[in-house]
Amino acid sequence: MLLIENELVAESTKEGKDWYIEGVFAQAETVNKNRRIYKEATLDREVNRFSEEYVATRRAVGELSHPNDSQINPDRAAILITSIVKEGTDYIGKAKVLDTPCGKIIQAMLEGGVVLGVSTRGSGSVKTLREGISEVQDDFRLFTVDAVMN
Repeated sequence: MLLIENELVAESTKEGKDWYIEGVFAQAETVNKNRRIYKEATLDREVNRFSEEYVATRRAVGELSHPNDSQINPDRAAILITSIVKEGTDYIGKAKVLDTPCGKIIQAMLEGGVVLGVSTRGSGSVKTLREGISEVQDDFRLFTVDAVMN
């Protein structure tokens, strides 16, 4: 099952000629907008793995919107995640807007005052806890974080 979670970006800034988006990229131990709960240990493991394998090696690319699969499409590349740090049960991320066709769309929206969001993309199973609320299980795998409208 592909899991997609959305968060609003708290801040967008222009540093020199580059745009960045920053805010909560993921949350643990709370019901999110998609009515799912992630265990803190699961998110810790996956965010740390993602940070080591992709962020640290400058390969943590996100797309504009996102597909329903795990593959990152270079033609849709829009952001480069430059950091994800844990603060309490929140995972605060920062991403540089790339100078690509999709990145230029994001840049134009930011310059126009549009508030964007980010959405984690991953896969794993869920267990229903109560009506309408599911818990993401330990087989969760984080693929990337994408820039989204909603």
